[in-house]
Amino acid sequence: MRVVVAEDHFLLRDGLVRLLGAYGHEVAAAVDNGPELLKVLVAERPDVAIVDVRLPPDFGDEGLRAALAAREQVPGLPVLLLSQYVEPLYARELLADGAGAVGYVLKDRVTNGGAFLRTIGQVADGGTVMDPEVVSKLLARKVRDRKLGSLTAREREVLGLLAQGRSNAGVAEALFVGEKAVTKHIGNIFTKLGLLPGESGNRRVLAVLAYLEG
Repeated sequence: MRVVVAEDHFLLRDGLVRLLGAYGHEVAAAVDNGPELLKVLVAERPDVAIVDVRLPPDFGDEGLRAALAAREQVPGLPVLLLSQYVEPLYARELLADGAGAVGYVLKDRVTNGGAFLRTIGQVADGGTVMDPEVVSKLLARKVRDRKLGSLTAREREVLGLLAQGRSNAGVAEALFVGEKAVTKHIGNIFTKLGLLPGESGNRRVLAVLAYLEG
């Protein structure tokens, strides 16, 4: 894969570059600020971008803003956000275009190189990956949306696992049920959320977006 890395801390940025190189991936650019990130994303069009949410010059959400601006110019550009904080708003904004190929991972959970690289690969392949801690925070909130409120407890479990980027097989393994049962639950979720087969966009992504906005 060709990867762009955006991280203002030198040691973490260098560590990511070395990790990617050790596994045979090409780092097309490694930058430390939002304006430069936008330029290289549009110019390089990498297979995936690994982006710290908070970058110079203001250390607000410059990384997120640069990634969103780049996806407007390069639709579907895969972006994996790294953050120190659980902030569902970041995930919602990335998911809002319904194109998928996005992820949101907490920095302090990146402790296993192989697992992290698999997450990067999922995003590069068009998947949607949400950190389990983000999902658990959302699960703890009161469900306000009527459509989400119509889901059964099991369907909400399945949707939460989809938000983590799990495949049908992965959901089945986590819940100790068969894949046929998972497929049925997912079908029910799509129906209850009004995501019909003819719906444009990735229905799994749209379902996750509805979940996050709930």
